[in-house]
Amino acid sequence: MNVTVLQFPGTNCEYDTKYAFEKLGCNVTILWHKETKLPENTDLLVIPGGFSYGDYLRSGAIARFANIMDSVQTYAKNGGKVLGICNGFQILLEAGLLPGAMKRNSSLHFISKYHHLKVINNDNTFLQELNIGDVVNIPVAHHDGNYYIDEEGLKQLEANNQILLKYCTSEGEITNLNGSVSQIAGICNKEKNVFGLMPHPERAIEELLGCDDGVKMLQGFLK
Repeated sequence: MNVTVLQFPGTNCEYDTKYAFEKLGCNVTILWHKETKLPENTDLLVIPGGFSYGDYLRSGAIARFANIMDSVQTYAKNGGKVLGICNGFQILLEAGLLPGAMKRNSSLHFISKYHHLKVINNDNTFLQELNIGDVVNIPVAHHDGNYYIDEEGLKQLEANNQILLKYCTSEGEITNLNGSVSQIAGICNKEKNVFGLMPHPERAIEELLGCDDGVKMLQGFLK
């Protein structure tokens, strides 16, 4: 499987992401944002975490206009699989490839810790290796992770099984982490080929790092 990982000024998780997918047996290429075309053999495009352009405007808002993003739009609209993690999720929202927006955490503080997530829907490539109701422990590291969508948009997410993950306790009780609407931690588009989540599964792929719950999440793309 060929994975392409985008790199912007301020990206800081591209090599973590490369390591994670190589550990799963994938061929991984890191692509600089000034390129205009994705590699033709790309099976999965990943926009990793970090602080693209220093988050000097809204998180992801400047990266949305990078040269490579026209190719990303075309790739996604043609059914290509796209995964946005943390800042990558923010970029996908700003690019209109996923619905909603990100606001500052309700606490106004940066949150960095392991946190539990509950699987809400698994009828998609990303989470097909997990069961609905499963609880995974995945690191979070964000300042602007407060997911917002209006009431009508939320109803559409629910109706189309687009809500993938919610923040929860270790027992699976839905809980508030950062103020996100309906405690949403990850979503997908209606076509279920574009995925975004704030937590970092690439940081939870071996016990040496504290937990390997991220393995099954990423393995879904290998099927």
